[in-house]
Amino acid sequence: MKPHWRSTRLDRYLARELFFSTALVFTALLFLFSFFDLIHELNDVGKGNYALWRVAIFVALAMPGHAYELFPIATLIGTLYGLTTLAQHSEITVMRSSGLSRQRLAQALLRTGIGFVLGAFILGELIMPLTEENAQQWRLKALNNLVATQFRSGIWIKDKHSFINIREMLPDNSLRDVRIYEFDDHRRLKRISTAHQATYLRDHLWDLATVERTLFSAQGVSVLHETHVPWDSVLSPQVMSTLLIEPEQMALWNLHSYIQHLRDNHQQTLRFEVAQWSKLFYPFSILVMMMLALPFGLQRPRAGAVGVRIMLGIGLGLGFYLSNRLFSYLGQLNGWSPITSTISPSLSFLALALILGWWGEKRA
Repeated sequence: MKPHWRSTRLDRYLARELFFSTALVFTALLFLFSFFDLIHELNDVGKGNYALWRVAIFVALAMPGHAYELFPIATLIGTLYGLTTLAQHSEITVMRSSGLSRQRLAQALLRTGIGFVLGAFILGELIMPLTEENAQQWRLKALNNLVATQFRSGIWIKDKHSFINIREMLPDNSLRDVRIYEFDDHRRLKRISTAHQATYLRDHLWDLATVERTLFSAQGVSVLHETHVPWDSVLSPQVMSTLLIEPEQMALWNLHSYIQHLRDNHQQTLRFEVAQWSKLFYPFSILVMMMLALPFGLQRPRAGAVGVRIMLGIGLGLGFYLSNRLFSYLGQLNGWSPITSTISPSLSFLALALILGWWGEKRA
């Protein structure tokens, strides 16, 4: 039997086993997080038009976002489960006895991982941005009867007979550069209000500061300047937070365009640059997770090994997820390079995988 043919067949066998074990873990985690979403959304059932079937659609639309975030964790646990199962059936032992080296097994895992990386890129760039935006729009419209869209010119919101353009939302939930276009029942423009800033007071009541109001009537056009104007709107800080999709959920091209827009307007871009580099490197962390699972999969199996290693995989996966978030926040607070903030967790876990692999080889 030719070695190359045997290696190719072995690669396909390992890929099939890892694919099914990862798919099993992926499905379980995805349904678990969707169940949590469902429980959370049940609190809002009955508000506006938010019926139970609308909740189900929202949860379904949010699933690709969870899938993208869980991809490395599911791959880690799935690879641990698959390799441990093969070891329990003595298949790993037979492979090693037949001359399969650790390096050759690692190469087989990486070949399978490349397919997972491509899947994560497709999910993160083509599917998740679309479904996440539709999910937020679906929920917002059901709860508040609003329609909103985000462009480079800011957020555009349809509120009954008005169109609202908000250029910037500040961390204290105040709004800057607000334009309100009001129409009558015959869809004729009757008033344009431009406010330098809007501050939320209470119960959907805002205070518009430095306001210019342009009135359109049969007698002509008139312009009024006012210091403060109360504005009653269905908008609230909670609603505004749902309008803004997280930068990590945007496509790379949209992030790049938005960063350029912020630079052109001399605004801070670090938050979005970190998200951009994170979207670029995050899928490759799948390969790191597979390399991290390899040393544990090569250990001699014992009773209850599968359960223990799955728990270990969950712990390592959560550690990787939390370290990604931690380095992202620390990078923004301390002004670190976006590349440093995003790649450090993956490099740290890759170093851990190499150390564990070296230690395992030394003990063998």
